[in-house]
Amino acid sequence: MIAAIVRQSGINLCLKNSSPLRKSDVVFSHLLLHFSTVTDPTVPEMLMRKHNFSPAAASQAAPVLARMRNPNKSESAITFLKENGFSKTQVDNIVKIWPQFLSANLEKTIKPKINIFQDSGFSANDAVAIISNDPRILRQSLKNRIIPCLSTLKGLLGSNFEVARLLKNCGWFLETNLDNNLIQNVEFLKNYGLPLEQITWSMHYFPMILLRKPETVRKFVYKAEKMGVRKSSRMFIHAVRLFSSMSEETLELKLRTFHALGFSEDDIAATFRSVPLVFGVSEKKIKEVKDVLFATGKYKMSCIVKNPVSFMYSVEKRYKPRFKVLEILESEGLIEKWPCLAVLCRMSGKKFYEKFVGPYLDRVGDVYVAKGVVIGNGEVERGFEC
Repeated sequence: MIAAIVRQSGINLCLKNSSPLRKSDVVFSHLLLHFSTVTDPTVPEMLMRKHNFSPAAASQAAPVLARMRNPNKSESAITFLKENGFSKTQVDNIVKIWPQFLSANLEKTIKPKINIFQDSGFSANDAVAIISNDPRILRQSLKNRIIPCLSTLKGLLGSNFEVARLLKNCGWFLETNLDNNLIQNVEFLKNYGLPLEQITWSMHYFPMILLRKPETVRKFVYKAEKMGVRKSSRMFIHAVRLFSSMSEETLELKLRTFHALGFSEDDIAATFRSVPLVFGVSEKKIKEVKDVLFATGKYKMSCIVKNPVSFMYSVEKRYKPRFKVLEILESEGLIEKWPCLAVLCRMSGKKFYEKFVGPYLDRVGDVYVAKGVVIGNGEVERGFEC
């Protein structure tokens, strides 16, 4: 309705002014046409019908098509993707993340950047997964970005398989100048004494650390060293990651929280060396874990100090279901004592089931196996969440 009123106003304006069209009149006419097309609800509807787009993808694509002189150009891009193994869901995801893909030059922009993966030895499935997970890769320069980055990553990780595994989750490794960050950071960490295995592992699991500015990464490394974490420890890179995601103020707040719980300076230093990620747990979660452990009457603060990793487990999914089972078993005289905290929190769901649930299924099955299905041999078909 609004678009119709605006169009009519524009027509009336033109009729009243019979002088030759000025440049501003032409621009105004184009704006009116653009406005009416973009807001036309039939465009997304057409895309959903014709290409089976989701509503989200259709709404992202509609303005791009409205700006194209030849909207049919997008057909060739979509067809090319489908012919090269991209599923409907993957095409949909590409359009949602980078709708300008529809107006990109197929021969110059799209084809060469998809083909380079297969030309470099990646499987067709890997190429599809990498591009569909982060289609912004297609905006990068083939010569100046994609080819050099693929070469650098293969040199570091050793194989196309490992590179593909990385890029399926972290496409931004092809969207930055790796000489400015990754290469310098890897060289620094190697010279500092970190095993290459730890460095490449961190690329997969904490990729943003190695894409930070080199001077920033050095600062995080020296902080981890100051806290007493050994370079040879697998916890070192976790400590570096912790500093990379936490401000000085937040860290100070966490240290005060642990002091208030009864941790000494030596306790805190030992915790940082063994499980630095505990300091990434929120103050609220720390309090919840402490309260639920204390409420059992079985675990004292000294137990928690010796097992700070206990703060990292879920109250609702691990502690409460297990406590209900242990309470029933103890009340019926089926166990003499509860497991120590170190065993209780680390024990897998399967092990806990085998020791405390399976043998007493008729007593505690209704309490514990709420998320699983007990099958003939007394095992849980799905679950062991606790």
